[in-house]
Amino acid sequence: MRPLRYSINVSLDGCCDHRALPASAETHRHATATLQRADALLLGRVTYELMEVAWRPPAWPGAMPDWTAPFAHTIDAAKKYVVSTTLDQVDWNAELLRGDLATEVERLKREPGKGIYVGGVTLPMALAELGLIDEYEFVVHPRLVGHGRTLFAGLSEHVDLKLVNRLELSTGAVAMTYEPRS
Repeated sequence: MRPLRYSINVSLDGCCDHRALPASAETHRHATATLQRADALLLGRVTYELMEVAWRPPAWPGAMPDWTAPFAHTIDAAKKYVVSTTLDQVDWNAELLRGDLATEVERLKREPGKGIYVGGVTLPMALAELGLIDEYEFVVHPRLVGHGRTLFAGLSEHVDLKLVNRLELSTGAVAMTYEPRS
């Protein structure tokens, strides 16, 4: 069974707005390695559209620093599943998921492979509510933002996690990986 892993960048005060967080070659290398641990990405409509604009060729060549190229190639090549009730179609190596979220994600998890990564805010909240996330990675950046969207606001029940890995980056960011406690 493929694990469903969640990974997101967040500030010390909980902001997950990607525009408020610093980007670096090291954080992009980490994100690339993270994505390479999976066979597919599971994205909500908003995250899919943001990623497509930023990383689908020819959007990124020349528009981004050279050190973003490995990440761009990795995300461009990845199989993508998009959860949306408003989109009529998707492309960019993507498949639209429209059925019951729990049923569709459980089906994807049963397929053979290395794993599935999910990003964003709204979709992971729904997946956490359903108990479908097998691993949570928070890349915490040493920045106070003071505004913006936060993670898991409104979660109906707490989710107890255990730390399984911790990686300090030279930027001061810390990538912490957790699994749900049984």
